[in-house]
Amino acid sequence: MVSTFPTPSSVDLSRVRLSIRSLQPQLVEWRRRLHQQPELGFKEKLTAEFVSRKLQEWGIEHQTGIAQTGIVAIIKGNKLGTDKVLAIRADMDALPIQELNEVPYKSQHDGVMHACGHDGHTAIALGTAYYLHQHRQDFAGTVKIIFQPAEESPGGAKPMIEAGVLKNPDVDAIIGLHLWNNLPLGTVGVRAGALMAAVECFNCTVLGKGGHGALPHQTIDSVVVAAQIVNALQTIVARNINPIDSAVVTVGELHAGTKRNVIADTARMSATIRYFNPSFAGFFHQRVEQIIAGICQSHGANYDLEYWSLYPPVINDASMAELVRSVAEEVVETPVGIVPECQTMAAEDMSFFLQEVPGCYFFLGSANPDKDLAYPHHHPRFDFDETALAIGVEIFVRSVEKFFS
Repeated sequence: MVSTFPTPSSVDLSRVRLSIRSLQPQLVEWRRRLHQQPELGFKEKLTAEFVSRKLQEWGIEHQTGIAQTGIVAIIKGNKLGTDKVLAIRADMDALPIQELNEVPYKSQHDGVMHACGHDGHTAIALGTAYYLHQHRQDFAGTVKIIFQPAEESPGGAKPMIEAGVLKNPDVDAIIGLHLWNNLPLGTVGVRAGALMAAVECFNCTVLGKGGHGALPHQTIDSVVVAAQIVNALQTIVARNINPIDSAVVTVGELHAGTKRNVIADTARMSATIRYFNPSFAGFFHQRVEQIIAGICQSHGANYDLEYWSLYPPVINDASMAELVRSVAEEVVETPVGIVPECQTMAAEDMSFFLQEVPGCYFFLGSANPDKDLAYPHHHPRFDFDETALAIGVEIFVRSVEKFFS
């Protein structure tokens, strides 16, 4: 379930400052509270109320209701030296999954679950906000902490940007993390350049002509046409993309027919396309339609194609990635430590923030097979080792201190 990286027998937290280690029980409590009340994208009302209540309790300036349920907290350092602004982003939404874990903090919302670690992201961001507010005398500059809705879909980053979260004051750089069960606890995945893939989607309906299975010459078999399309789509990556680049076409749904002896008049498919290279934007749409149109024409069928781009690739700025890497090396000390080869074809709308300002998105290892905490993301038994929470806060705090130094 988890990657082949060795799991540390123990994780040394001595490099996490005592004042953050002492926050660990609170971080766990917040995370579990959020885990029990998961909410889907743009419906994170209870989550947003909880975050806002904590920020208000601590006296932290913040704005609510951004892009429906988003929140931005502003913490100004008291030291002189810079007027730069660093943003920290955390997503808050859950997934439409029925949780199968039998734990005291199990989801109380039927059919909804924090199966990707966003409850942990929110808890880490809250802990960072609390610590920075309590230690404003230790840094110069301004920190904006962005609590974002709807990362899983349809995407809350772009609406928040359009609402002005990177303005007033203007953000100079941004960082964010993802708890990552593809890496063991005690590791950090960070690299310059492409970290996560762009994702584009399409729905296609092949319009044939139905009839009796015994009389195929009177029909246009949409199943045969769709099958040829599915196979031909794989040649885009195999024969149109430079092998040095990476891309993947996945037809995840194919629906057709009602009975074994009836030739279906329509076949519907849905697919995703993923790639790292931003120059591929627009290419796949054109090539997909060429293939579908050509195969349909050869069989006398028609088609209806709906194609859209969901998220661009997550591209880390080299200098910001180096800042996070250097900080991570100071915090984690394990046999594996820093993992630069951590790319994934999964997608993330943190990419929209990174298109606007330089920044770094990184993975914080959170799997621990010894505790049965190694199920993959989006699995109904997903959970993570909560030791990672304090490590996340320490990395964020040190990144703030280093960015403003």
